[in-house]
Amino acid sequence: MDVLKWGSLMAFVVLFLFPFFWIVASSLKSRGEFFTRPPVWFPAHLDWSNYPDSLGRGALKGLTDSFVIAFLSMVISLLLGAPAAYAIARFQVGRENLAFWILSIRMFPPIATILPLFVIFRFVGLVDSYTGLVLSYTVFNLPFAIWILKGFIEDLPREIEEAAKVDGARPFQIFRMIVIPLAAPGLVVAALFTFIFAWNDFAYAVIFSGSKVTPLPVVIAQFAGGHEILWGQISAAAIIAILPALVLATFLQKYLTRGLTMGAVK
Repeated sequence: MDVLKWGSLMAFVVLFLFPFFWIVASSLKSRGEFFTRPPVWFPAHLDWSNYPDSLGRGALKGLTDSFVIAFLSMVISLLLGAPAAYAIARFQVGRENLAFWILSIRMFPPIATILPLFVIFRFVGLVDSYTGLVLSYTVFNLPFAIWILKGFIEDLPREIEEAAKVDGARPFQIFRMIVIPLAAPGLVVAALFTFIFAWNDFAYAVIFSGSKVTPLPVVIAQFAGGHEILWGQISAAAIIAILPALVLATFLQKYLTRGLTMGAVK
């Protein structure tokens, strides 16, 4: 029975890790090794030139643009989402109707909003700008952050806030000095997921970007041209795109685990 259990677990591990292994191996292959049959599983000679070549072809700018957009969207979502979640959770602002309306925005298919947003952004001059992409991601990140933080704040003991109120603390002081430190794991969960959503998105990036702003997913797609597909550069840029989110999740793992297990996600 143990052999069957461990065999099944190993099979799942291999299944889920194989795409990552293939991208890493492909990023180190020379050009001729992409078109052999049978396929080359391990490169004969590690070709590291794909990484600087991909950066020189626009991946470096795409990396910078994606980080700026994802970081700003994450910060705005937390700055607006935390007070809104506290108001809904503690003061019953809007009661359940407002909370459900916020959740329904997040459930709305993002692809359905691209056309009206594009018309609005073109009219006000926000197409191909950091502001337009940050706003478009915040539209969907903010409801997600509010809903996560609302559930987490509701799980915090009210007695601590009531004791602070008896001592003369005002609502904003209670929120800033008590709720925010106690809700740190929930803030980390919301920050990580909102960052990853903006970092990985392709639909909004390709529609609202242009020559001035080119997020990394758009740059990677441009490596597949009409006459050739730069598989090595695509794989190298994909590894570059994976690393920031992977490093961020690794460093925040302690808070992430605590936030998920203490009711941050309902």
